[in-house]
This record gives sequence, C-alpha cells and structure tokens, in this order.
Amino acid sequence: MSKHALIGGGTGFIGRNLAQHLTHKGYDVTVISRMPGEKRITWHEIEKNGIPNSVTSVVNATGQNVLDPSRRWTPGFQQNVWNSRINSSKTLAQALKAAPQVTSFVNLCGVSHYPPSESKVYNEKDKVEGFDYMSKLCLAWEQAAQSGGEEDCKRTILRTGVVVGLGGGMIQSIWLPFKLGVGGPLGTGKQIMPWIHMQDLCSLIQHIIEKPVRGVVNAVAPEIASNGSFSKAFAKALNRPCIFNVPEFVVHAIFGNDRAALLLSGAKVEPKEAIASGFKFQYPTVNEAVKELTRKR
Repeated sequence: MSKHALIGGGTGFIGRNLAQHLTHKGYDVTVISRMPGEKRITWHEIEKNGIPNSVTSVVNATGQNVLDPSRRWTPGFQQNVWNSRINSSKTLAQALKAAPQVTSFVNLCGVSHYPPSESKVYNEKDKVEGFDYMSKLCLAWEQAAQSGGEEDCKRTILRTGVVVGLGGGMIQSIWLPFKLGVGGPLGTGKQIMPWIHMQDLCSLIQHIIEKPVRGVVNAVAPEIASNGSFSKAFAKALNRPCIFNVPEFVVHAIFGNDRAALLLSGAKVEPKEAIASGFKFQYPTVNEAVKELTRKR
C-alpha cells in the first residue's frame, strides 16, 4: 500500500515542514486547508465526504498562532485560538470512524497542562491539570482528539514543546534582536522551556506513523533547558552577547497575562515514551540545536 499522509494545518509552520519532510521520505501528502488547490482538501470537504480512501495516516497540526505579537489578546482572538484547535481535532477524530484504512492518527497538542514545579520532572504517565487558560485549552484539545471513541487504537496525542526551526515560530521572532546583540532571556530567564528541534519533531511524527506508539507521547528534547540557558546558547552560536533581560512587565504588556504564562513559566518534561519506542533524537541538546539553526541561516 502506498504511503499517503493527510495533514491538518499543512500550510502552517509545523505542517509546512512536516509536509516537506514526509514528501522527501516518499509519502504522498495532502494538506487540509481553508482554500482548495493542488494536493489540498478543505475542511468542508472532510466534513461532507470524509477522509479520502487513499489516505493511510492523519496528522493534525492545526492551530492559530498563539504568540503572534501583532494580534491583541481580545475575546475574539482567544476564541479563534480555542476553536481552531478543538474543532479541527474533533472533525478528524469523528471522520476516522468511517476511515478503516487509516492506521495512524497523530494529534499535536501542547505541554501547558503540566504544572510548573522546581523539582518534578514529568513523563506521560503523570497527571495533567487545568489551572489557567493555556492548560485548560490543552485538556480540551486532547479531549476533542479522543472524541472518536473506538478509534483509540489508532491515536497518538503528541504533547509538543516550543518548536525551534527556521522560517517561523520562536526563532523567527527572536532572530533579529539576537543578531543585533540586544536579545536576552524573558523575565528572570530561570523558567523552564520545554523545546524540540523541528527536524526531530518531523522525524518523531514519521516514526509514530510507521511504528505506532499509542496514547500520549511527549515531543520534547531530552535536555531540559531554561529560557535563560537557551538564550545564552543561541546568542553564543551567533557570536553575540546575551546581557539584556526582557522585563516581565514588558512581556505582559505585549502578550497579556494568559499568553505571557507560556513564556514566563514552564514545566520540566521528559520524552520517556519516545525514547522507549526506539526513537533517536538528532538534536538532543540545546547547543546542538542552535548550532544547526545558525549554521543553516
């Protein structure tokens, strides 16, 4: 059987990179988009006609960019952030009921529902909690992905840390200030920042599609890093100083309290299930990741 992946959010930062990765690995790739086009299918078509018969794996990487500094944290934007994740996950989970040929459903989620702790290191078996907007969103997100019920045997919930890669996400946001020598940690910089290199995330998704790991998988790098240690390593890789901290009140002013929590707090998370399944990280440490990113740029 040919390998055909259907990617929700295939035009976004993660989805775009994943589509390129899987295509390079010999997959046929179709992306779900709001607009029709070549090798595209719309969400309306999925709801009306279901998942195409040729599709063998489904990955959902859909979600409005939460940390878009150009968007104010209005009730309308909050609703877009929430609905883009919940509705897409629910739509695909329901569609899987009528798609027996699909052998793997990977739904990306976040790690914000692991409560920050100075001592606790979380793995997939630990309890998650809803204690603020982002953590409650993660709980609802996972619940939506599980709404297919009996399709549990096909589903993997991928709890993803900050994805570092070129062309989008955090690295695109911080590149210019760090290149100019004025970049630095957010707040104290002591807060933990679960992270993963884009190449490792794409490879892990392929690994799960081909060697199913059911249930929850933490998509984070093995090395636990703080925002400060990541910032210093990134600045060093660019041969720039790292001496200016961004005050917490500035982060709150730009992003609002709910989004600032993503940047100013974080939990220590380990990829126990990924490693146990035999997956090998190409960029397990911050130094290896930032050297690769700055070398390519």
